[in-house]
Amino acid sequence: MGFKNFEGADEEFDLAQMEAETEEMLRLRYLNKDNAVFARTAGGFVSLDIAKGEKDEPEHYDRVRVVRSFPFTAPTTYISIRTTEEKSKEIGIIRDITKDVTKEVRAMLEEQMNLRYFTPVITKIHDIREEYGHAYWEVETTEGPCKFVIYMNSSSVVSLSDVRLMITDLDGNRFEIPDFTQLSAGELKKLDLFL
Repeated sequence: MGFKNFEGADEEFDLAQMEAETEEMLRLRYLNKDNAVFARTAGGFVSLDIAKGEKDEPEHYDRVRVVRSFPFTAPTTYISIRTTEEKSKEIGIIRDITKDVTKEVRAMLEEQMNLRYFTPVITKIHDIREEYGHAYWEVETTEGPCKFVIYMNSSSVVSLSDVRLMITDLDGNRFEIPDFTQLSAGELKKLDLFL
């Protein structure tokens, strides 16, 4: 039994190959100080070597991405190590970076995650004005004064708890308000569109 691919040629369906590829995709590989060697590259990124066996060459990645599986609720557990392509593939998981890697590796991985998850805290709201489906914000943050624009839709301002907000601007930059109840009455009035 065959099927047509996009060029129109017949190809045989290989069930064994598909099962092997599916098993590879679903396989969970845990990384730790016994099987993984992380190193800083000349460009400031992180490379990875994974031990396969005593006689085999290690699996090598020139550069990897470090991604939190649960960035807000469990920032030190289930850290996904991924390839760097746009549609990246998971190489493995570190169950807990406080226990499963050395202090030096933990510092290196946290540095990468801090770059990825850079989220200034909004300390004061000067102005929020709405125009043509966009909201223009002028704020003070822990990193200094900032102006940014967000879409006026529900996905731009997300409640992380009863009082904590995450704001994502048009460029994908994230800002946090840890407790909006601590803002002044005037600031809350400006923020009212999103509460």
